[in-house]
Amino acid sequence: MIMIRTVLKLFAVFLASFSTFSPITLEIEVTGIRNNTGVIMLQVFDDHETVIRQEKGVISGNKCTIIIKDLNPGKYAVRYFHDENLNGTLETNKIGKPTEGYGFSNNAYGMFGPKPFKEWLFEVNEDTKLVLKTKY
Repeated sequence: MIMIRTVLKLFAVFLASFSTFSPITLEIEVTGIRNNTGVIMLQVFDDHETVIRQEKGVISGNKCTIIIKDLNPGKYAVRYFHDENLNGTLETNKIGKPTEGYGFSNNAYGMFGPKPFKEWLFEVNEDTKLVLKTKY
């Protein structure tokens, strides 16, 4: 009888350890969008620069909120662009400067392109909200 109780208690502790883990939700609010035309095209990367999610977000009131569910704790990075003409690509001028809005996690803008990937990374250990400013 004591053996059965001990086994049941260990089993209960084992099950409880699984129920305390809950996937993380990342809320990304993209601000500073110049109009409500088109969509926001967003990619989420893991810390190995691998795209793990791609999302499209509707723009309303010159901002867009995209919810990424079921993330595990870890380091992530985000990049996005404002696809005004809905063609799925970031438009650029003749010298390669974007003509549509874009952005990166940590608002990691460089002088001539984005800062290195490691500067986009942010830690996620619980539900998190990012507010990112679009650059034109």
